[in-house]
Amino acid sequence: MKHILSLIIVMSAFLSSCDQPPVSLEESEDYVYFVTRLGNDTLAIERYKRQDDHVMAHVVLRSPKTALLGYDLKLDNEGGIADLLGYRPTDTQFNAIGSVATQTVRFSADTLINEVLAANGDKRRFTMTRKPGTLPFIDMVHWPFELAFQQAAKSPNDSIAQKLLTGRRISGFIIHKMRRDSLTFRHPSRGVMGVKTNANGDLLKLDAALTTRKLVVTRTRSLDFEAIANDFLERDKNGSPFGSLSGAITQEFSFKGGDFKVQYGSPQKRGREIFGGIVSWGVRWRTGANRATHFKTSKDLTIANVKVPKGEYTLFTIPEPDGGTLIINKQTGQNGRSYDVSRDLARVPMSLGNQDEITEGFTITVEETSTGGILKLIWDQSVFSVDFTF
Repeated sequence: MKHILSLIIVMSAFLSSCDQPPVSLEESEDYVYFVTRLGNDTLAIERYKRQDDHVMAHVVLRSPKTALLGYDLKLDNEGGIADLLGYRPTDTQFNAIGSVATQTVRFSADTLINEVLAANGDKRRFTMTRKPGTLPFIDMVHWPFELAFQQAAKSPNDSIAQKLLTGRRISGFIIHKMRRDSLTFRHPSRGVMGVKTNANGDLLKLDAALTTRKLVVTRTRSLDFEAIANDFLERDKNGSPFGSLSGAITQEFSFKGGDFKVQYGSPQKRGREIFGGIVSWGVRWRTGANRATHFKTSKDLTIANVKVPKGEYTLFTIPEPDGGTLIINKQTGQNGRSYDVSRDLARVPMSLGNQDEITEGFTITVEETSTGGILKLIWDQSVFSVDFTF
């Protein structure tokens, strides 16, 4: 119920904040431009243009380091993929000549064949039944979404199941019209995004505050695309890449004859309000990012009069302004969105304190105390803690 209420509140605020005149596609040359931000950092810039059934798109994606991506898409009669070439250009002119092909989509009878270049240089081939109207899904890239929203604007239905090619399968993304110029877009696993459009379905703003990515995409009238791309590449050369969105952290601690190991994803603050902002009060949180947060102890512990046998667990939390709850769960190996309440070992209260300095990346520590130890969850200026004894 709290999650639904949060969705209603966020969507209402999003829609009211986006009341603005529609943006014309005749903004700058033939290109449409998008800027993607995570907090106060620019994560990606995009430009694309469409002429009849042909789409040409260029992307500068900065995580974990700056990459140039080009796409050449031919649409079928249903507005989906007829042919798709993804490539990695050699420079910011995005010339396909001399580039490296990163993805090709083609068809054989009713079979779709998706060939993708993996990070290690291997080519992976996935085959599946062709579904007309399928568009590409490209992680952290949003120009295909506008094509989907334009198709939805033509539909008389309030809800549309848009098919997107997500690597080895075709997945359904639900577009739901809330008003004439706004809609929600549901990712199958990451959650719901709020979208502001004009009457034609052109993407004006996308807010992913309620998803695991929490990024914001805005349309801009013009962009010095090549100059910005070169600037990002130069920053990488000077040792200042964007980095991973939520790097995987493994830390080990030893004291009083006990060994402790924590593994978690570490999202960054990036100028955002954290607790009560991107991490809601009173809502179960994965306590990090990506894979579920894992905690391993070599000794039996007692936490708030609860016995925790030695072994490995996953940790979830319900943050509250007065501290909240630490959940110790016996299931391990799962993604942070997977949670089985029946496998809870214990729920114990947390204390909340404040520190003067700002911790940019979410951090977990296990520290020695005179009576045993203390588990600390630190982010921004907030420090959640739980004491334990052996």
